[in-house]
Amino acid sequence: MAHTPVPETSRRLHAALRQNHRAAWLGLALAVLSGVLGVVGLGVGSTGVESVWHMLADPVAAQIVWDIRAPRTLGALGAGALLGLAGAVAQGLFRNPLADPFLLGSASGATLGVALALAVLGVSPMASAVAVRLGLTGAAFVGAVAAVLLTLALARGVQHTLRLLLAGVVVGVVLGALSSLVTLFTPDILQAMQAFMLGSTGFVGWASVAIMGSVWLLCGLLAVALSRVLDGLSLGEATAHSLGLPLAPLRAALVAVLALATGTAVAQTGLIAFVGLAAPHLVRSVVKTTHARLVLLSSGMGGVLLMLADTLARGLVAPTELPVGVLTAVLGGGYLLWLMRRRVG
Repeated sequence: MAHTPVPETSRRLHAALRQNHRAAWLGLALAVLSGVLGVVGLGVGSTGVESVWHMLADPVAAQIVWDIRAPRTLGALGAGALLGLAGAVAQGLFRNPLADPFLLGSASGATLGVALALAVLGVSPMASAVAVRLGLTGAAFVGAVAAVLLTLALARGVQHTLRLLLAGVVVGVVLGALSSLVTLFTPDILQAMQAFMLGSTGFVGWASVAIMGSVWLLCGLLAVALSRVLDGLSLGEATAHSLGLPLAPLRAALVAVLALATGTAVAQTGLIAFVGLAAPHLVRSVVKTTHARLVLLSSGMGGVLLMLADTLARGLVAPTELPVGVLTAVLGGGYLLWLMRRRVG
């Protein structure tokens, strides 16, 4: 009589242990895939797939590997990891599986920042020198952060999730329209803007890798530390309040993590769609776990997805290179359509 709850407790314990084992195996698989794709990425270039060991024996080819392909491959890993982490945070914060890292207007803000930098600084030779010194990545990052701050101002803080979500949509639409106007009045920047909006890892260097790695470490630590808030929000705001969580400051911290991770990735690689949206979905399709593990596994999944897309973009139709953002949109969109069809069925 008094022992009837024991089997139920044992069953739950076994289920939790099974999920922990799945999470551990998934993390190991993602680490192995990252290593394999990293080696493959070193051997894929404009001439197709080459032997990495053969290239390292040639000094000129070795310089191409270490100065161009290695930072590009690691940059794809870093940008994908930041977007995957940001996607997990966004979906937990808004309690919406369709939320993505660009939901607060950061993508439109970054696009407007780049458009203004190209239009204003890219006119004269002197201005071009200034633009090179400041860097378009700085303009993209400032634009992304400014868009998030504007969203917060319109939403009057982070207290109301729905108002924050709607403000982000409005800011994204308005800033996107302004970017189109800037491009319309300065058609010379159209080609550069197209490259930014389609996304590319081709301009990532070691400095960008170091920046993305540092930001990922900071955002990952903060996201794991704040994962209890995401767990509480997944049960509803009333439950989160009953747990004694100060939601307003913790929400603000989560929004800061989301903005920093997204802004850094966009500033270095341009707009790359669907990685931040699909990575958490792929993780949840394998394992059901808490947000502490989910943000880290989603980060690893995002890195693997972008590394795979970047490798395919370089090697599918070599020597022509496909925009990596197009591949991620096709692969990610196809996966989500298949997922919707399976669930409807």
